[in-house]
Amino acid sequence: MKSLLIAEDEPILRMLIMDTLEDEGYMLEEAADGEEALQKITETKFDLIILDYMMPKMTGIEVIEKTGLLDNRQQAKILMLSAKSQQSEQEKVLNAGADGFMSKPFSPLELIAKVEEMLRG
Repeated sequence: MKSLLIAEDEPILRMLIMDTLEDEGYMLEEAADGEEALQKITETKFDLIILDYMMPKMTGIEVIEKTGLLDNRQQAKILMLSAKSQQSEQEKVLNAGADGFMSKPFSPLELIAKVEEMLRG
């Protein structure tokens, strides 16, 4: 069973993502901000980390930069979520070390397809 971390500061969106992926049979952890996400990444090995770009205390990019120093990060793929969908933002996220990017808003079916694609690849 694949384990995922969902780091999203908007409670309703975090709940929607959790509910969507729970129905697909993934083991899920959640974080409400960047610091909590980083703490969970240091404690647990995840197959996929879904990070919101703009979070309190630490952005998604800052989390990626800090996790780059951790052994636990080696296996985890990172999917960044952002309302900023410009090409320059996507490039910034991918250059920082994310493995994928999804623009908000997205449908539950889009999320499931992207997660499955990233876990396969």
